[in-house]
Amino acid sequence: MSDNNIKLQPNGREQDISILPPGYLSSVIIIEAPMGQDLYKKLTAQWQAARAHIEIADAAFSVLRFILLLGGIGWLVFSDLSRETVNDVTRTFIFFVTYSVFIYLWLFVSPQKKRTIYIFSLSFDLILAFHLVRVTGGFDSSFFIGFYLITALYSFYYGLRGGAAIATVAAVFYLLSGGLDFSKLAWTDFSLRVSFLFLIAVPLGMLSQQLKKDKDEIGHLNKELNEFIDELRYVQGKLIQAEKLSALGRLTADVAHEIRNPLTSIGGFARRLDKRLEPDSKEKEYSGIVISEVDRLEKILRDVLTFSRRAALHLEYQNINEPVNVATRTFSDMCGEQSISIEKNLDTSLPQVLIDGEQVRQALNNLITNAIDAMPKGGTLTINTLMQTLNHVDYVVVEIADTGTGIPTEKLNMIFEPFYTTKEIGIGTGLGLSICKKIMDEHNGLIHAEIQEGEITKFGLFFPHQSEEEGAKTKCWEFQKCGIEKTEGSAEMKCPAYPEYGRICWAVAGTFCEKEVSGAIAHKLGNCKQCGFYQAVVVRKEI
Repeated sequence: MSDNNIKLQPNGREQDISILPPGYLSSVIIIEAPMGQDLYKKLTAQWQAARAHIEIADAAFSVLRFILLLGGIGWLVFSDLSRETVNDVTRTFIFFVTYSVFIYLWLFVSPQKKRTIYIFSLSFDLILAFHLVRVTGGFDSSFFIGFYLITALYSFYYGLRGGAAIATVAAVFYLLSGGLDFSKLAWTDFSLRVSFLFLIAVPLGMLSQQLKKDKDEIGHLNKELNEFIDELRYVQGKLIQAEKLSALGRLTADVAHEIRNPLTSIGGFARRLDKRLEPDSKEKEYSGIVISEVDRLEKILRDVLTFSRRAALHLEYQNINEPVNVATRTFSDMCGEQSISIEKNLDTSLPQVLIDGEQVRQALNNLITNAIDAMPKGGTLTINTLMQTLNHVDYVVVEIADTGTGIPTEKLNMIFEPFYTTKEIGIGTGLGLSICKKIMDEHNGLIHAEIQEGEITKFGLFFPHQSEEEGAKTKCWEFQKCGIEKTEGSAEMKCPAYPEYGRICWAVAGTFCEKEVSGAIAHKLGNCKQCGFYQAVVVRKEI
């Protein structure tokens, strides 16, 4: 074997790499490098997990343990001791270092079990102090200070009651360390030392409890602050969205008006020409295309104007099943032609809700149309009516579900945007769901969409309901004394809560609604959970 050849030494044996199989070294490196990287990543991740549990008391434990070790070594070096005592103390400190290393390894692996580990550590610390005092002079030993350190550390960690218990146990261990030879015990010194144990335990325990209380309070305040900031961002987003929709509505209304007049002229002339043309001529075919496209554009304009205008609602209390039945009758023939079965589960015991029947039918028509378009090969259209509680408010709900092509989950948050559509270009205006959202906003309600089992698309129309029993109780304007009920023309002030929803204002005019926040107090607070009326009605249930 040449000395110039690189030699490997597995198990202490030399081997010439020239006789190794080709690629052996590279495979060893490739295998070992990832193993080392994985170990490093695991240790780093474990350190991050353990680091998240570290507190001030933990750092104090580590520092004082190190100081105790240095002090013990100094005491061994500079004290005039017998060889036997030196050996005993040395073994004690070796035991101290060993179990300290074990404790910190345990903390590193299982930081979430810290309290259990510290109880284990406390037991060994008391045994250590007891042994040091016993082998270095009993009642006259300088190591009785160890009981002070133990009491101080663990009182700071376990609080007042734990500290008092630890001081009592430390006093008992100190008494036993003298070998029960009470003739050598100076009772005055013993009483003072035990008193100092409690003088250390009680203030530190109280300080620890106050610090924990303050920490918990700060954590709670931080949580509330973060929730408040999230609420403000949510409200700000709704304000921006409302302003954007308002500007878009004004723009589209202006454009629609400008287009409508020439489009009406084009349609009128095309229909007149169509009547004079030969039935089978090319010109007749072309005029038919013009008329069809004009009709399509007029429908788009109607949708645009519906979306951009504020509807004059004629609200009255009705059974929600009535517009549902009208809508299903309207589409029953179309569903039959496309092999779509209709399943209705209507709750006949539902209370009446405040709605505009025509507007609700339009919203239902839009949703059913979309459902039919999503099932070109047939399927099942399911319509349910039910009661549901959301945000401590009762809603009468209409659910419309189809087994069609579905909507991608990542696009659910965009479907109510104006002109957004999942249909092919030229099919639909992209305003159907936006109009549904607008109608539900005007009814102070909600519209939700969800995907079930990957294929079933379900839309829910939520109409707020306030029972007569609730309506007889204190209303928000009476509680807040805002005076809206006494203001002339208060109905035109556009407070959605007045006069029908005085007990559920947070859901129709506050930060729990899914439209622009219109309540003055909700605007000011930014979060209806901070409102005194909400707290009194929902949290404390006082009024």
